[in-house]
Amino acid sequence: MWYDAYYLVPAALLIAAIVHVFVARRRAVRVDNPLGLPGRGLPLLSTAFLSGGPGRVFDTVLVRMHLAERVLVSRDGTVTLTHHRPHDAVEQALMDAVGTGGSRPLAALRAEVMRSAAVQAIGDELAARGLMRRPDLLRALGRARRWLWLAMLGVVVFAVLSFLLDDGRPGYDRPSLATPVVMLIVGLGMLSASGVDKARVTPAGRRQLSLMDTGRPWTPSHGLYPAAAGGALLGALALGGIVAAGADLDNEELQQSLLGAAAQQDAMTAVGRGSSFSSGSSSSSSSSSSSGGSSCSTSSSWCGSSSDGGSSSSSCGSSSSSCGSSSSSCGSSSSSCGSSSSCGSSSSCGSSCGGGGCGGS
Repeated sequence: MWYDAYYLVPAALLIAAIVHVFVARRRAVRVDNPLGLPGRGLPLLSTAFLSGGPGRVFDTVLVRMHLAERVLVSRDGTVTLTHHRPHDAVEQALMDAVGTGGSRPLAALRAEVMRSAAVQAIGDELAARGLMRRPDLLRALGRARRWLWLAMLGVVVFAVLSFLLDDGRPGYDRPSLATPVVMLIVGLGMLSASGVDKARVTPAGRRQLSLMDTGRPWTPSHGLYPAAAGGALLGALALGGIVAAGADLDNEELQQSLLGAAAQQDAMTAVGRGSSFSSGSSSSSSSSSSSGGSSCSTSSSWCGSSSDGGSSSSSCGSSSSSCGSSSSSCGSSSSSCGSSSSCGSSSSCGSSCGGGGCGGS
């Protein structure tokens, strides 16, 4: 029966991999603060993040400040502060990103604010309520499942070796396939049981968005300035993006500046990713971290996009695989799940980005 003892090593590896997958899945689907669905009472910036990710939060905040004449956006895409008292933590992050100069190019500002702690905290809160899934935990589960596949491959390798090493001498048991077959069945069963919808937005989150996107204007009850106008416009922007709210915004220059900033982030990320693929493994991480504001190597968990109800991607605020969504991905008019017609995304740009909230406009 030495053949059964021969499987002790792959059995131990398989058990360790199964435990790892179990723990990773439990963390990925855990809901720490289940409060139910708030219906149309979800705050403005939480709605923007749930529907479009970090980039949508930035667009919503910038338009809100523009309507209140707290910022000026020039034709060349420069944002200038005209008010220095923040309304909330995200505005504080925006003001900090602008710096002492009082103005900054829109694309760079967008990339930095998307990765700020204030914006990332909105995603954490939505995940704690069970409306979104943390991209870093989804990636951890994916890695655990890959380890389980490798452990099962080890079982197969050991089974083949046991037959190759069998010398066929009389009086010795022939290798039995029962042990490796049982181990493989257990491994496949765990893989089947540990499958999780990789969409960034959970089914509960999609139901929440459908409650808000009913076809009639939504005016948020939280997240507006006191006695400020433009609530319906900001609601349309949070749910559907800059393209959906464009007609109500009635400011083509601002609309084009926001869409251009998102597209610029896409282009910068594509260049950065291309240089990473062409370099060695040691230089790939450095090129990612040095690709400017649109790099996906920050420590943010939510720098990716949620897009069409939450498919996962490697973008930092976009529905595509780039950092910062373009107008065509996740930025167009919203459908029932708060997605655009061309979304698809979550960040898996490394442990830093989240693959996937739509940052689209």
